[in-house]
Amino acid sequence: MIGVRRLAVAAGVALTLAGASPALAQSAPAETPIVIGQSYALPSALYGGTREINVWLPPGYADSGKTYPVLYVLDGGQDQDFHHISGIAQLGTVVGTTRDVIVVGVASKDRRNELALPTEDPELIARYPSQGQSARFRDFLWKEVEPFVEGRFRTSGETALMGESLAGLFVVETFLKEPQMFDAYVAVSPSLWWDGGRLARQAGAHLRDHSNDPRTVILTMGEEGPEAAALMDTLTSNLRDHALPGVTWSYEPRPLERHSTIYHGAALDAFRSLYATPLEP
Repeated sequence: MIGVRRLAVAAGVALTLAGASPALAQSAPAETPIVIGQSYALPSALYGGTREINVWLPPGYADSGKTYPVLYVLDGGQDQDFHHISGIAQLGTVVGTTRDVIVVGVASKDRRNELALPTEDPELIARYPSQGQSARFRDFLWKEVEPFVEGRFRTSGETALMGESLAGLFVVETFLKEPQMFDAYVAVSPSLWWDGGRLARQAGAHLRDHSNDPRTVILTMGEEGPEAAALMDTLTSNLRDHALPGVTWSYEPRPLERHSTIYHGAALDAFRSLYATPLEP
């Protein structure tokens, strides 16, 4: 029966077009590109080539004259998480639940090279021989990406760094080792297992070297097994015992989520926390 209906509809369309004018029969809907943001091939002296940087600007940016906070998103390529996270920023702007923010996606090329700290584990070294250059990627963000963004766009000086999985590990490492780089850090299901959990265990030593400048740290993790939970407990225990009063940190376990499902809800909640719209008086 469904097939008969489809044939009837198709026949009706054919008869309609046959009786229409030639210009109307040959016309097609107008096409207009949907522009989400702008992609830049940023020259990098540190990497000896260009790197993909993607930027989403809030609606009204061109005419507002305002300055805006900047969220730097790791794994921020067009085929990675740029569209996902900029879509959350757009949603908050449209419905008025979050402040306007510039989203900068920093694409990854070799994630274990760029996002993982050096490991002493022979098995990891053998599997990923290029691993362990997170310090260079941090220099790239600090010395090349941030100056480019601040020089080209109207930024307010308020910055945040967001990442998931290995990118979440990089977020945690950056907060512990170079906390002055960003005002806020969002680590979603960070791969604390890397190098046997050494970063989580050494967190206290890094925290004792921090200044008392205000920083925000948002941590979350799905159901990833007892080893991952234990390492997150180690990290949060160090924050509880050694973080200075200037650090505002939170940890929210998400037992109903898995590594593959956690990012969207966690990123949405982080937006609502970091960029909450001021309440009307």
